[in-house]
Amino acid sequence: MNEYDVVVVGGGFTGLTAAWALAREGKRVCVLEADTTPGGLGGTFQFPDGVTLEKFYHHWFNNDLYVPELVKELGMEGDVILLPTRTGMYFNGRMWKLSTPLDLLRFKALSLVDRIRLGLLVFQVRRIKDWKSIEHLSIREWLEGLCGKKVYKVVWEPLITSKFSVFAEAVNAVWMWKKLVLRGSTRNDKGGEELAYFKGGFGRLAEALVASIRANGGEVRYSAPVTGMRTEGRQVTALSTPAGEVRGKRYLFTPAFPIIADLFEPHVAPEWTAKLRRVRYLGNMCLVLRLNQSLSETYWLNVNDPGFPFVGVIEHTNFDKPENYKGSHIAYLSRYLAVEDPVWAKTDAEYFEFALGYLKQMFPKFDRSWVVDYAVWRSEYAQPVTERNYSQYVPGQETPFDNALIATMAQIYPEDRGTNYAIREGRKAAKLLA
Repeated sequence: MNEYDVVVVGGGFTGLTAAWALAREGKRVCVLEADTTPGGLGGTFQFPDGVTLEKFYHHWFNNDLYVPELVKELGMEGDVILLPTRTGMYFNGRMWKLSTPLDLLRFKALSLVDRIRLGLLVFQVRRIKDWKSIEHLSIREWLEGLCGKKVYKVVWEPLITSKFSVFAEAVNAVWMWKKLVLRGSTRNDKGGEELAYFKGGFGRLAEALVASIRANGGEVRYSAPVTGMRTEGRQVTALSTPAGEVRGKRYLFTPAFPIIADLFEPHVAPEWTAKLRRVRYLGNMCLVLRLNQSLSETYWLNVNDPGFPFVGVIEHTNFDKPENYKGSHIAYLSRYLAVEDPVWAKTDAEYFEFALGYLKQMFPKFDRSWVVDYAVWRSEYAQPVTERNYSQYVPGQETPFDNALIATMAQIYPEDRGTNYAIREGRKAAKLLA
């Protein structure tokens, strides 16, 4: 029973989608997931009273294709919430609304000329059809040329620095270009942004995939980290787990490149694993606050004041309703950082206390008594760093073994990582493996 047509390493949305597609075609599949729940970065956790939440905030855009397509195939399209959202910016000690073009005109942190330049940016971005033409530029080099140094310094530099930490000057312009194109096309007829969410969270969608995999004869194992592999010539013959070996005819590896490199290193030339390790990553720390009061009316609040220990305050219950969380208000405080950063080494309690002081600066009425509970989640490989000319050095799906492929979030370039593209990559990998 330990021999399969395909063994999938990783139970995130790429691995689950691939296994689901293969199982529906009659392939005998086995998914090996190190965590206790499915979904990867879209995984969930429970507070002691049973309130279930994503570890890291999630939504998708109203122009995304692959999430709604999967939801429909699973017969769950009635569980999609599509709503306009309020976005804003915290800059220079005050809140600014930035949901509509009119909000932008009121953004007096910039001169009128610079506000107009910022507003025209989306139209300038849409003119770029060949992303490789800007891949040699950093985000700063590209944006300063389009909207000027003042706009970059006030609006974009704090976000890029908070997002990419020590790699802020290394990330190429394609990352930002894709973000602006995507966000610019998610507006409704009033100019506001519309986002979508799955009732019960993306973890519930992952559970639905697992149920369908099992209903089609597949297997999903939790607490099953892959600790080693056996090979023979150009074939992977077995994977080692704490519960014993798992053998398959074909293999799909979906974790981050450094994890794959560690597994393959004893069996391949060092030049190949060096290519995997060339792609650098940032970690993410996400503080999930469960509150008895709302912080504000804003769903997504970018934090543009330097020195803050988080890049955004995402008040989830300004999107999904508090009654779905037993009346609680849910806020995510997200920070990207190198794992060498001293903040990464803080205990959950230390980081909670550290972040709360800054939250009080943003929301003077906020009081410690508002906090019902909290959790801190970390992902060491949350964000691949797409440096200049990334397309020239990012590894492809092939491996030194004829029966093993790679499909990871670092390979969806020029798109940025996200559940929508994880699902797309899972389908593509399933076609290759079938």
